Amino acid sequence: MAHEIDVQWMGKMQFNALVNGHTIVMDAPEKVGGEDNGPIPKPFILTALAGCTGMDIAAILRKADKYPQEFDMKVIGEISKKTPIEYIGIHVIYYFTGEASNQDAALQAVTDSQEKYCGVSSMLKKALPLTWEVNYNGTRVFSNQVALATA
Repeated sequence: MAHEIDVQWMGKMQFNALVNGHTIVMDAPEKVGGEDNGPIPKPFILTALAGCTGMDIAAILRKADKYPQEFDMKVIGEISKKTPIEYIGIHVIYYFTGEASNQDAALQAVTDSQEKYCGVSSMLKKALPLTWEVNYNGTRVFSNQVALATA
């Protein structure tokens, strides 16, 4: 089994990727020769991470019947200062709101996603530090973030 995408150059700096029947547009800002018709490619790594871990957590919480009122994430990729410009560390912040009695379930779901299920997290951890924190009803309840050395 494999995942496969088709990518077509649309001129200048724009590429369209066909992913499972959905078109994703990638482009560059005008200052580097694009037309800014879509995001640059690198943040799609952060997007894939958020989608992977988010779907894990939603499925885990649904199975446990512990639905949050709200569930949001912010994914921050720290970028190197030298070429090749690459991520040198990634930090995921999970934001939940809901019944106080569901806090432990949310924290466990994040832990299970990050340590057992999310294939994107697993791949990225082989290449760079990946940390996360959990905020529940506005209070940080977990963080494994460490200071990153700049490259």
